Parts: sequence; C-alpha cells; structure tokens
Amino acid sequence: MNVLKQHLQSTILTLLERGASQHGIHELTGVDRKTIRRYQAIYESQRAGGANSPTTAPTDLAEPAGAQLPPPQTPPSPRPPASGNAAPVKPFNFARSASEPHREWIELQVRLQRNAQAIYQDLVDQFGFTASYDSVKRFVRALRHVDPEQFDRLEFAAAEECQVDYGEGAPTRDPKTGRYRKPRLFIMTLRYSRRSFRRVVWKSSKQVWAQLHEEAFRYFGGSTHYVVPAFCSREQNRGRYS
Repeated sequence: MNVLKQHLQSTILTLLERGASQHGIHELTGVDRKTIRRYQAIYESQRAGGANSPTTAPTDLAEPAGAQLPPPQTPPSPRPPASGNAAPVKPFNFARSASEPHREWIELQVRLQRNAQAIYQDLVDQFGFTASYDSVKRFVRALRHVDPEQFDRLEFAAAEECQVDYGEGAPTRDPKTGRYRKPRLFIMTLRYSRRSFRRVVWKSSKQVWAQLHEEAFRYFGGSTHYVVPAFCSREQNRGRYS
C-alpha cells in the first residue's frame, strides 16, 4: 500500500477540515481519490471520537492495518556561516586613477549607456588621454557600481498624450471570404489613465487609419494634445499630430 508523504497527509487533513470535497482535494494535490476517501474515513472516525478539536487538524490518525506511516522528517541542518577569512573587497581609489580629471565627462557618458571602449576612444581623440584602456575600464566599472543604472519615470497629465499601435494579427478566417488572412490591429492607449481602445480591421489605408482615430476619440469623449505611434518617438510625430 502506498503511503503518502507527511506534507501531503497534512494538506489533505487540512482541506478536509475546511470542508473541501474529494474532487477539489484531488485537483489541488493530484492524490488518487481512493486514497483521499481512506483519509477522509480516518479523519471522520477520529473526529467523531472527539480526539481533536474542530479547529485543529488531526496529527495522530491511525492508518489501516498493514500501513506504516513514514518517520517524521527532520529539517536539514542550517549551513554553516561563510568563513570569515575571505579578504574584503578593496574599494576603488578614484583619486589615484588617471581618469579622475575627466570624471564629470565620463559619468555623463556612463549615464548615456556608452561602453568603456567608446569612452576610452573619445578620451584619446578629444582630450589627448595617454593612460591605458584598462584604467578607463576599471574606472567605468567602479562608477557603475557606485552609481547604479537609473530609470526615468515618465509622468503625463490627463489628456496630454496617447499612444497608438497598428500592426498585423495572426492568420484569422475572414468572415466575408472564409479565407485565412492577417487582419490589422489598432490600439490607442491614454498615457495618463492607461485606458485603451481596440479595433480589428481587414483593410488598411489612410482613410481607415483616420477613421480609427476618430472612433477612438469618440470612445474616449475627447482628444489628446499629442498622438504618438508606439513605433516612433514623440519628437518625430509631434508636428504631424499636433
């Protein structure tokens, strides 16, 4: 006879106490329903005898004849702490680096996500830098450790800007022709509230593109100051949509 592991026994008993059905317990644990019925019979028998309070899951249920409960599992011993003999990480001495005189400029390049190789090349070309590339690489690595990557949070006022995306969908049966085609998917999202308007169309043209914008604005009850396609930047489209 298969004997369930201790954690499965506890799970079944807890679910039975909470009134879960055999089917529900089977769905949650994957344990065979015959086994669940066996534990339910033991649980009900023990509960009828008043051995446990209704709010406490029974922990000393007897198995049927021939079954043996596994010995209680002891948690593994905690891992010993790491040896204190490891040498501490030596902080980088910026003052002694040949790149320190150009620190302000290098910090700007690091924020622009430029790599050490490009920064070194510009130092040589623009400032006549004579130290080695390795010194710049160490300096840049230390700067990134001190000043981790930063992320700009974009904030928008209500009705300031919306974003549109216009792409191809998966092959779908055309309701008119019965053939499989890729429809066009139009999505307009307000940047302030993240509310979206979505449409699927089967034709793509300048007229359809304009009509979709009109439908979206009617849906929102007004227009925004800027409309920015998701595949372009605001600067490229501000003049086109303003």
